[in-house]
This record gives sequence, structure tokens and C-alpha cells, in this order.
Amino acid sequence: MYKILKVKDKIRVSPAKFRFALEDAVHESLEERWEGVIEKGIGIVLLVVSVENTGEGKILPGDGAIHYPVEFKILTYHPEMYEIVKGQVIDVTEFGAFIRVGPLDGMIHVSQIMNDFVSYDAKNSTFSGRESKNILREGDVVIARVVSVSFGAKQYKIGLTTRQPGLGVLSWLEKEKKGKTRRRTGPGRRPARVLQKGK
Repeated sequence: MYKILKVKDKIRVSPAKFRFALEDAVHESLEERWEGVIEKGIGIVLLVVSVENTGEGKILPGDGAIHYPVEFKILTYHPEMYEIVKGQVIDVTEFGAFIRVGPLDGMIHVSQIMNDFVSYDAKNSTFSGRESKNILREGDVVIARVVSVSFGAKQYKIGLTTRQPGLGVLSWLEKEKKGKTRRRTGPGRRPARVLQKGK
């Protein structure tokens, strides 16, 4: 889930940035410090949106930079448990498929791909279902559910599943939808005629 959060921090503005206006120097220093950083409880920081307030700066002994207390807003992405996400398959391996979900990658373990007996084709890097004939390959777009999230220092793990109803490769879902429509109407089925008694 994408969120905009308000953060308080102290930021070091190096002497090389003294030629800029204060707000620009602080904003650039915050970008260097925060953007792309993975923080537990926050997720990955995508963007420093704005600098809300800059306090009085201090010069510390032995450091020519100025340290400012700052309030600022950041745009973050943090996948939440049971969240439904849409992503693209970027790699298929023997033990599962890696999915690009927004700015992060998640993994669908082979056991979570589909409700079917699944075979891995190493030559073509695909998974296929024995009965459904569904195939998962690189480049496919999938709808998945987040089933595990683990954020640590500079690393993360996101577990996904496509086994539940309404989840999977878009082409599977389209095929399933068409199959249900056919079962309801039936091929070549005509509306039933009502015969009135006595006629």
C-alpha cells in the first residue's frame, strides 16, 4: 500500500550545498538520505514529497556541515498482509515465480501457484497445471494476495499466493469467466417454452 507519511529527523547539509537556498539544500540532503531506503514499519521510501518545517541549524565540533531538525513528508510503499496486488512475472525458477509489485519484488512459491498438480518446464521456464492446462511464464500479469511480509535491515521478503478464487494470471481469470458464462447459457441452448394447459 502506498502512503504519505510525515517524519521528523535531523539532516546533515554538507558545505557543498551551502550555495543553494536553504530549502533546496535540505530537500536534496533528505533525498540522498531517505530515497530508496527500506525501513521496518515504513517499507521502502520512494520520494521525499516536501519539506514542511526546518528548525535552527547547528554546527558540530569537527564537522563543517550544518545539522537541521526537519519535518518532511515522504511517499512510501509497504505491502500489507492479505492485500490484493497486481504485478508482472519477472523470473520463473524451479521453486517459484518472482513478481514485480510496484517498486518491490515478491515471490509465489510453487505450492502457491494454482489449485492443480503443477509441473515445471526448465527448458521454457514455465509452470503448467495438469488438469487446468494453465501456464505461468515470464511476462504474465497476475493478481495475487500478500500472505507474508518480512522487512529487515536493507532487505525484505514478500510472499504471494495465486491459489485462491479470483487470483492468478489474467488470461486464466478470463478463461474461467468465459467457462462460467458458457455453463450458465450452454452451447446452442434455447429459452424454454412454457406450454399452457389445455392448449
